[in-house]
Formats: sequence, structure tokens, C-alpha cells
Amino acid sequence: MAVLSIPKKAVLPQELVLKMFDLAISKAKELGIKQNIAIVDDGGNLSGFIKMDGANLLPAQIAQTKAYAALGFGMPTADWYEAIKDNPAVLQGLLQVNKMTILGGGLPIFLEGQLVGGIGVSGGSPEQDVECAQAALEAIKDL
Repeated sequence: MAVLSIPKKAVLPQELVLKMFDLAISKAKELGIKQNIAIVDDGGNLSGFIKMDGANLLPAQIAQTKAYAALGFGMPTADWYEAIKDNPAVLQGLLQVNKMTILGGGLPIFLEGQLVGGIGVSGGSPEQDVECAQAALEAIKDL
């Protein structure tokens, strides 16, 4: 009988999620903004969410949507507009998809070359949201 090869799957550990929150919050404080930060695992399940004191309410849902969209396509949400802007049908169609956004601030999370989740940050400008999400990904370098 042939030996079955079972692939190893990288997972998003809770300890990393917590460190990512710390780094994103530190960056938001440095920028003088109040953020909502969501992290989802590879199944799109919420691994963690934090709303900074004084952050607005509406960006809470936007942060979760950004995290999910970044995971769903394995690419930053800000990159989508450039990729589809010249195709109105795709642009309008994707924006009708539940949990899809092209707003900056959603980044995929890769560990050991595998897509293990997504992070979404919302509450500042799209550029500030991206900056905070990128700061969170610095936690991966410490692994």
C-alpha cells in the first residue's frame, strides 16, 4: 500500500494575533489616530478584533470586511482598484460581493509561504490604515 503524504498546514497562532494587535495599535498611536483592527484565520473566522478607545463605530465592520477580502484573494485590498479599474463590469460586480472591498487597509497574512489569514484596519485614511496593517505584519519577522 502506498504511503499517504499529509501536507502540513501553517496556522495563525493566537500569540501572533495578540502581538499584531500591539504593533498596529502602537502605529495608530504614533499617527495620532484611533483604529478598529480585525484579524481572520484561513477560514475567514474572526481570530480577534479590537476597537481602540474613541474609535468610530462604522469602521469596525469595514475592518472586518478588509480582513476577509485580503484573505479571500490573498492580496492587499488597496491593490484591487488598480487591477480592475479599467474593467467596469468587474469593478461593479466585485463591489456587489458580500465582504469585498477595495479600500486600503486589508492585507493577507502569510506564514511559511502559506496564506493563513488576513488583517483589516479601518479608522484613518486608507494610507494610514495600510501603514497600521503593515506594522502589524512586522510581528511575523519575530517568529
